[in-house]
Amino acid sequence: MRLHSAYYTYIVECSDGSYYTGKTNDIYRRIKQHNGLLSGGAKYTQRRRPIKLVHCEQYVTNKFACHREAEIKRLTRLQKKQLIEGVAKLILKQSK
Repeated sequence: MRLHSAYYTYIVECSDGSYYTGKTNDIYRRIKQHNGLLSGGAKYTQRRRPIKLVHCEQYVTNKFACHREAEIKRLTRLQKKQLIEGVAKLILKQSK
């Protein structure tokens, strides 16, 4: 069994403006895969490159990351946008 120090649930924005939600144990590698720099990106993002990371959450277990991925996938586009923007506003507020 491979152990990882962290698991990530993420949202990327594709070149057509759509969102793709996924999970990984190596966020940097996964973004490179989605952008075609490494093999293994999702079929959905292959035709919608380039993509950019717009939201990322870190978890200590794959189970929690999977659960959160499912939650986010059930959100509407507007709710996903609000999640992304809400986190960005919180980060800006905390940096002041």
